[in-house]
Amino acid sequence: MTQIGKVILVLGVGLILVGAVVWVLGKLGFRGLPGDIRYESERVKFYFPLVTCLVISLVLSVGVWLVRSLGR
Repeated sequence: MTQIGKVILVLGVGLILVGAVVWVLGKLGFRGLPGDIRYESERVKFYFPLVTCLVISLVLSVGVWLVRSLGR
């Protein structure tokens, strides 16, 4: 049972850190990477962060790979 508590604690701290980074980037004016799809008209606003999603996926994949490699 203590193992589950540790996992939940680590996930919570990770979410806090990710939230803080996103909040700071928003305050600094970051609105996405070049290649993100943005469409705005009078009545419709559509934003799809295509390149941002690819970069996040790449970073997470490398992170998981490193954790698994170092864990052996």
